[in-house]
Amino acid sequence: MSNFFKQALFPVLLVLCSSVTAQAAPAVQIGYMPIIADSQAFVIAEGLTQQNPLKDAKLVEFQNGPEIVQALISGQLDVAYVGAGPAMVARAHGADVRFLAGNEHGATRLLALGNLAPYFKGTNGTGAGAADALARFAQDKGRKPVITTFPIGSVPAAALHYWLRNQIHASPDAIQAVYQGENQVVQALLTGAVDGAAVLDPAVDIVMARRPDARIVVEDQQLFPGQPGAGLLVRESLMKKDPQYVRELVAAHIQATRLLREHPQQAAVAVQKYLGGGRLSTAIVLQSMKNVVYDADPHRMEQDTKTLYDFQSQIGILKKPLVVHDLFDTQIYDQMK
Repeated sequence: MSNFFKQALFPVLLVLCSSVTAQAAPAVQIGYMPIIADSQAFVIAEGLTQQNPLKDAKLVEFQNGPEIVQALISGQLDVAYVGAGPAMVARAHGADVRFLAGNEHGATRLLALGNLAPYFKGTNGTGAGAADALARFAQDKGRKPVITTFPIGSVPAAALHYWLRNQIHASPDAIQAVYQGENQVVQALLTGAVDGAAVLDPAVDIVMARRPDARIVVEDQQLFPGQPGAGLLVRESLMKKDPQYVRELVAAHIQATRLLREHPQQAAVAVQKYLGGGRLSTAIVLQSMKNVVYDADPHRMEQDTKTLYDFQSQIGILKKPLVVHDLFDTQIYDQMK
């Protein structure tokens, strides 16, 4: 081949090689659930922050925590917007993940349908009055109240059992617990297949909008004081491989949190697209947003996660030891706050 053709082809080959290399680079895999606790992911993905590190990422939707745990353990996900419960399980089973920021806290509440709700009248959801409500229901109906929640290991499931054991001093056998994903929880409530649920938004507000007989009988801090929420969980290998990308992710997360707190109407447009298949009304989305405290501070989340870890270890849910502090890396957040 003549020197002329070699010189002419060389730049073309460089461009082709660069193109192949760029196309071969895998997109960052990001897991989330369609719940109000993951709102920051939706705000960022819709381009409402100064930078959008999720623009070229692959967002993967999950219906429950155990699915995300398996994806983290197997190495499928690089990032997850996930609750403290599933994150602890993943870390304890060897996933190299750390929380870099929090999402929110105080989200799980106890909702009762019309056949159970009247028994809680005159109680504040704690103490002997609430325990008596469950007992009277069982005596009148000839069966235990059926309460659904997310799978064992999740924060809502832990909140339900914390309430039974520590808040009303009832046996776990005082109810029939049904563990399932978010969509299944909503359907069970709407069809009356269960009597109530310890669950996150938007499930609570969806059901209350469609079933006038439903009401909140135990608020979040009566259910499980200091319950942790979800957060931004990042694989350590990604932190080492692309620290600049991770910094952009945390910066966008902080901006998204500020927008959710200060301009909920603007943020709701983005959040709405990811909840309930994008079919929920703006009113329901805004109400769900009001029911949580958006907070990016990982220090607060670490403290609450330690409370969750102690309780779940006590009742035998977490069988593998875990140093909760090792699940958190606050350096980037501390530099940016």
